[in-house]
Amino acid sequence: MEETTAMGRVEGKVALVTGAASGLGAAAAAMLAGEGAKVVAGDLELEKAQAVLQSLDKSVRVIRQDVTSERDWENAVQVALEEFGRLDILVNSAGILLLQDIESTSLNDWQRVHAVNLDGCFLGCKAAIGAMKQSGGGSIINLSSVSGLVGGHNLAAYNSSKGGVRLLTKSIALHCARQGYGIRCNSIHPTFIETPMLDALLERAEDPDAARASLTRQIPLGRLGRTEDVGKMIVYLASEESAFVTGTEMVIDGGATA
Repeated sequence: MEETTAMGRVEGKVALVTGAASGLGAAAAAMLAGEGAKVVAGDLELEKAQAVLQSLDKSVRVIRQDVTSERDWENAVQVALEEFGRLDILVNSAGILLLQDIESTSLNDWQRVHAVNLDGCFLGCKAAIGAMKQSGGGSIINLSSVSGLVGGHNLAAYNSSKGGVRLLTKSIALHCARQGYGIRCNSIHPTFIETPMLDALLERAEDPDAARASLTRQIPLGRLGRTEDVGKMIVYLASEESAFVTGTEMVIDGGATA
């Protein structure tokens, strides 16, 4: 993990981060902890998450979590409340990618992608809101994708699930505002980011180097995204710097959708 320079932007806050064993989830957990938060980090791959986040042992409590399980969500929130006394931040980062068009996507695969990417987000938001109300407010940050804004011919289930995250985010933001909960909810839409998920995708190509170059050419700023590019946005949305920001989508794509 890359070291972060602590500035205390979320000092005293408690965060729950999913998909924390690698990629954006691991970066979010590390950067939030580096900025002063206590973090409950959940992932199905418990030992991997523990190894990745071991240097943050005093700030992070790692748990095994299946985001498609309502019981696991209840447990994750309970851990935050019991160990750290409150919950202020939720980062829904866990997700899976399926490269299949509508004709080649089975119902089982369609449901699996939506169960993780969209149902998991729904369950997390629902569980977190109850705890955040007790803390007097909070920030929910849902990881969508540029694929939640524009379509791809071979991303039927992924497009649908990530588009669903975008509009679910807006509905939650409006509900919490109407109820006066002090809870903000925003979505983040990254493009190709240097993560294990992207590495696995490129490894399937006949020429991984050529595939990487092809993806890079689609980014006007001339490079693929880095986990810290997204992590910095997560810290911003988690902090009081974004106190008047809710119901919006933050696009981190180097200009690709412009």
